[in-house]
Amino acid sequence: MFDQLEILSMARGLATHSAARQSAVAQNLAQADTAGYKARDLASFGESYRASTGLALRSTRAGHIADSTPPPALRPHVERGIDGDPNGNTVSIESQMVKSAEIRTQHEMALSVYRTTLGILRTTLGSR
Repeated sequence: MFDQLEILSMARGLATHSAARQSAVAQNLAQADTAGYKARDLASFGESYRASTGLALRSTRAGHIADSTPPPALRPHVERGIDGDPNGNTVSIESQMVKSAEIRTQHEMALSVYRTTLGILRTTLGSR
């Protein structure tokens, strides 16, 4: 019953998006010295959430839709418009660290939504 609340679905989506984006940033930082490596990032959460709430198939229970590939919005894409090093690498450690801080803020927001929603549910159920 409570797992179908849209606010919890959105918070779960934000947490999943944050984890996938943090993984892309970690990969960028790991490849900061690799010649020819192009920095990658994900689309914003708003874009990916709007894309995922369309008329696409949605799983209603575990194993309902067996597709292990992440949705297109959660697949890293090469960042455009970034000047790179002479060796072709476009990873900027400073910009990746800023992104990492933004991602942490988004993840903390998802956790805050969970906590607040659960607090409201507890209060509601306790007042019976």
